[in-house]
Amino acid sequence: MGARTAITLKALAEELGLNASTVSRVLNDPKGPDSKWASQETKDRIFALARERGYRRNPYAASLRTAKSHLIGVIVPRLQDYVLATMYEGVDEAATEHGYFTVVSNSLDEAPAHRVKAEKLLDRRADGLIFGDARFEDPYLAELAERGVPFTLMNRRSPPHHSVTCDDYAGGRMVAEHLLATGRTRFGLIAGDPRTSTSKDRSAGFLDVLGEHGVSIPAEQVVGGGFDAPAGARAAERLLAGDTLPEAVFAVNDFAAIGALGVLTRQGLQVPGDIALVGFNDTPLAESIGLTTVRSPMHRIGRCAFEMLMDVLDGRAVESRRLPPELIVRTST
Repeated sequence: MGARTAITLKALAEELGLNASTVSRVLNDPKGPDSKWASQETKDRIFALARERGYRRNPYAASLRTAKSHLIGVIVPRLQDYVLATMYEGVDEAATEHGYFTVVSNSLDEAPAHRVKAEKLLDRRADGLIFGDARFEDPYLAELAERGVPFTLMNRRSPPHHSVTCDDYAGGRMVAEHLLATGRTRFGLIAGDPRTSTSKDRSAGFLDVLGEHGVSIPAEQVVGGGFDAPAGARAAERLLAGDTLPEAVFAVNDFAAIGALGVLTRQGLQVPGDIALVGFNDTPLAESIGLTTVRSPMHRIGRCAFEMLMDVLDGRAVESRRLPPELIVRTST
């Protein structure tokens, strides 16, 4: 028995006695049965026959007609990172509502991969890109802008490009104000990756508030490195090796804070009795271990980044957004 021939949209329209453009608009509308392109009776007839005949739209043919693929590429440092995974869920949820499909790729926070992954997505005719791995100074983004490639940033900002982020500076200020209110006067800072806005802004907010209260942190008590648990552990070891033990440590990422907590525990130090500890983002693990942290609206950041990209694609004026954080106080302080 021969293979069944796929039914075309034109054949569906002829069988229904309708204009092919009407059938196309109804079947291709992201709102599905709620489409505005025909009466409810007509829509019911179209969807019923399409199911009966096994019709499936051809996205490649549609993209050739409209010059749009309805594909959005998303690049993140690591999808195993809960923060970026949650932001991507927000992107994908909003994309589905708008009739778009998303493809996500990991750059491992490496500049060459950042470029290669983006170019491969563009080669596959992605209508636009969303970057979750931008560095504060990112020449490749300037190149894309010069080429007219539509893109937005989430999680990290890189001026002057359009971005949706948490107000990381405000979050850093919240941490310092909270720790000062507990009476601590000696501080350590696990500052993450200084090439990123998340590290720069969270650290700056924290240090600015301390400075406003006449408190300074010795240079050796500000340690960079990265955002994962191993980086946090290495940073904590350096903080503890200094001449003065800090009374409180702010890690600009929950995972780095968790790595630091392991070191503090192994050294026999009590949290918060000997050293208070604060993270950033409010991941589920932070709640389970009682970590004071700053809650970032991760899912909403992803949704807003996609919606901003839609505005860019439609030629509307957009402005970068910083969404408000919330301090979540738990037993670690």
